[in-house]
Amino acid sequence: MAVMQSRDNRTYIAGADLSAAQFKFVKISGANVILAATAGEQCIGVCIVGGASGAAVTVTRGGSVMVTAGATITAGAAVSTDAAGLAKAAATGNIIMGYAREAGVNGQVIEIELISGGNASA
Repeated sequence: MAVMQSRDNRTYIAGADLSAAQFKFVKISGANVILAATAGEQCIGVCIVGGASGAAVTVTRGGSVMVTAGATITAGAAVSTDAAGLAKAAATGNIIMGYAREAGVNGQVIEIELISGGNASA
């Protein structure tokens, strides 16, 4: 198993119940709170410590991080988010949130290199 290494962890307030969001992609809302990410969108990072609505949550914003796969992912693949905030291989038009450092299957926690400000997959 890979080792998680992060250079950029930040604490935010959960805008919804994120107690089960560990290792899932999250986004920041217009109200400056963290919400679960949905399919193919731009994310702020990966939740590594979840919490109830209104509680503090920890989000990794860059570097090496663990995410839960929502589908089969090959090592080196561009990764985006599915409708549940899980990692998947980026499809055309999805925002690339990072690159898989190892292969994984649905439900497996894998390591990715998380990037900020990803571009849409072609």
